[in-house]
Amino acid sequence: MSGSVNKKEEASWGMLLHGKNSLKSLALAGGVALHAINVYITITTLPSIVRDIGGLNLYAWNTTVFILASILSSALTSRLLSVLAPRNSYLFATICFLAGSVICATAPSMQILLLGRFIQGAGGGMLLALAYSLVRVMFPQPLWSRAMALMSSMWGISTLLGPALGGIFAEYDVWRGAFWSILFVGIPYAILLFTILPTENNADNIVAKTPLPYQQLILLMLAVLSISIGSLYNVILYNALSFVFAFIFILLLVNIDKKSNDGLFPKGTFSFSAPLAPIYLTMALLGISVQTEVFVPYFLQIIHNVTPLLSGYLAALVGAGWSFSAIMSSSSKQSTAQRLMHFGPMINFSAIVILGLFISNVLTVPYGQIIIICIALFFTGAGIGMAWPHYLTRVLHVSQGQEAQKAATSITTIQLFSTAVGASISGTVVNMAGLTDPGGILGAQNAAHWLFIVFAFTPFVAFFTAKVVVSSAKKNQ
Repeated sequence: MSGSVNKKEEASWGMLLHGKNSLKSLALAGGVALHAINVYITITTLPSIVRDIGGLNLYAWNTTVFILASILSSALTSRLLSVLAPRNSYLFATICFLAGSVICATAPSMQILLLGRFIQGAGGGMLLALAYSLVRVMFPQPLWSRAMALMSSMWGISTLLGPALGGIFAEYDVWRGAFWSILFVGIPYAILLFTILPTENNADNIVAKTPLPYQQLILLMLAVLSISIGSLYNVILYNALSFVFAFIFILLLVNIDKKSNDGLFPKGTFSFSAPLAPIYLTMALLGISVQTEVFVPYFLQIIHNVTPLLSGYLAALVGAGWSFSAIMSSSSKQSTAQRLMHFGPMINFSAIVILGLFISNVLTVPYGQIIIICIALFFTGAGIGMAWPHYLTRVLHVSQGQEAQKAATSITTIQLFSTAVGASISGTVVNMAGLTDPGGILGAQNAAHWLFIVFAFTPFVAFFTAKVVVSSAKKNQ
């Protein structure tokens, strides 16, 4: 592990952003940025893609297949890191990501686009998991929260680049160029990795060879697929069955993983009396809540006549709020950090309720409706961002030994799983609410109204699970 830092340096970002640490930070945060830029490019261009090659009923699957691949690859990242070491692991992940981008750029149909998204997702999952896994290896403990905040801030930078690239190409009806543009970011990044990252492992990031938890991985993916398949139908029975099967798959996963000596998740993940369980649950609930942003550009374009470029930027306010608040809160004192962890979910809840009322036009004002929507989008992300670095740091603090590496990797798995579940549920809700039938403005209004009502439930529950996290942290002070 890197050397220690003194008290003065702990109080600033200087130790993280100067000297050798600056290059390490650039390598780790760059992978998150590449992933995030792609997310916003895709969100912004999807309406144009659907108009060109069809597949509105598969709209939410663009996120689902991306995340499914990310879950699988992130779970395998610790083993990849042990075999290939940091530099080659990052290069492999980047090449996968860029290959998927090329397939998306040349896709003649939605089905081929989904194949490209799957390959992109595999690379993206590895990039995220590698970043979290190497924080504790490449930086001393006092810099962990700032390193986590820096990676979160990449979503803010991506809110400038992603919607701009996606929106400009969508505006001129050449959406394929948006995916080609990813190569202009990814190729220089790969060269940077080659010059910065170590070619060999050290003792901190070598994971003991253990059997692959294939049963848990299969059950995890079946749970997501079950909800996703149900989202394709407007039949209540099919939707209900999809959730029942997903619940069964998750129960089986929990039962197998708890009994396994080498599980997919670290020990204590499924025991609410253990410190990890409430942290992961809170993160999962908040991760689900922000999946409403997948449909925000569509709602803004159809209901409020916002242009593709502007709608992409407005949707990106969620990421901007997350990033800004993460950076601002990362240096908070312990007592302040605990309050942010507790009350962040309630801010997220309030913002989602406001979005549901104003995006769907249930409430209207003569002037400034879009401004209200913008503020609510920003605080949807800010409510999570102000607490997120402290949740992540808490995970690293409560995990030790071999479990520490698994806990770091599981951050990505939990985050991606919640994203996939959230995207699948959002697809189910909007389809049942009339996005495609009757469709048009009326269908979009109904879909927006019900989508935000349903998703407000998750941060509401997260408020109470976060209270458990804070109570545990206070006991260990």
